[in-house]
Amino acid sequence: MRLLQDKLSRYTIPQQAKAAGIYPYFRAISSEQDPEVIINGKKVLMFGSNCYSGLLNDPRIKEAAIEATRKYGTGCAGSPFLNGTLDLHKQLEARIAEYIGKEDVMIYSTGFGVNLGVVSTLTGREDYILWDEQDHASIIEGRRLSFSKQLKYKHNDMESLEQQLQKCEPDKVKLIVTDGVFSMEGDVANLPKIVELAKKYDASVMVDEAHSIGVFGKGGRGTCDHFGVTKDVDLIMGTFSKSFASLGGFIATDKEITNYLRHHSRSYIFTASITPASTAAALKAIDIMEQEPERQDHLWKLTNMALEGFRAMGFEIGNTSTPIIPLYIRDNFLTFQITKELLDEGIFVNPVVSPAVAPQDTLIRFSLMATHTEEQIQRGLEKIQKVFRQHNLVP
Repeated sequence: MRLLQDKLSRYTIPQQAKAAGIYPYFRAISSEQDPEVIINGKKVLMFGSNCYSGLLNDPRIKEAAIEATRKYGTGCAGSPFLNGTLDLHKQLEARIAEYIGKEDVMIYSTGFGVNLGVVSTLTGREDYILWDEQDHASIIEGRRLSFSKQLKYKHNDMESLEQQLQKCEPDKVKLIVTDGVFSMEGDVANLPKIVELAKKYDASVMVDEAHSIGVFGKGGRGTCDHFGVTKDVDLIMGTFSKSFASLGGFIATDKEITNYLRHHSRSYIFTASITPASTAAALKAIDIMEQEPERQDHLWKLTNMALEGFRAMGFEIGNTSTPIIPLYIRDNFLTFQITKELLDEGIFVNPVVSPAVAPQDTLIRFSLMATHTEEQIQRGLEKIQKVFRQHNLVP
């Protein structure tokens, strides 16, 4: 009767970190998600948010969410398949289709649910899924649920991708799935070459734009728009929980694909719809991102400032060229220790340790929002340099 508990009781890594005073998770924030937040009554610079647009605390989005709640209530109490579709959901789907440049859109309750429900559903037993080894966990879980043949290619390595494509039977469906911006490392997928290989080997392409919407492309449309390959990419995924300052996700594609997914994708059919508030918030965020390109311009100014600063200070930051900047530490325990010391210095960053990355690739994830100021970036760099120097990680 106690076998499960006895087995799981042997997992004590969190307890060890807590005993050492360096446990870095579930840090409770008692304020709005702004460039500065309050933790334990203390103001802290936030460099751990995924809201690249900086819209999470925008009063216009708050008001849109409040008005939708007044009209529709707090939830839908059902899936889109049955009683959970509002006219507001249809409005958002049409707006995203126009924004992204695709024929049709489906809204899911979470971004994770999009990848889980799409990747696991589209291809059959005789077909192939080809995936980058550093794809997001939601893509990994989606492909695990698929009965298709699965071929992993080396990270952003187009020679490796072509070698895997050559293993596929020519007359079977081949789906290449990649992040547009890789969420931990901050580097950008080589979409032009991926599209070129897809055409050569008659494959389809799905791009996860979760960390590139609000950052790349006109009006923040993402890497597909940035590289001019929107028409050549079959499926474009996005989430509302980052630059759209809300919660939920979408897949943008053609009507033949959405027709199939609407009747087969389990994380869509068997999950309650996103709330009216979340729907209205995402709608308003799209409008603001299109109407205020200076927000995106400022984000890139800050990004270049931070990238140049970290490199000049001697940090190891890999191949990033985005507002996601990995600061490599390459030691699980030390990554936790430095995260704690930075919080003591008033800097909130996220630790990334194994199994999220290989043990030798552990890092601090530093990320930027369009609402940060240059002074805040400079202050953050100086505090981080101070702590890293104490551990002999930078000169």
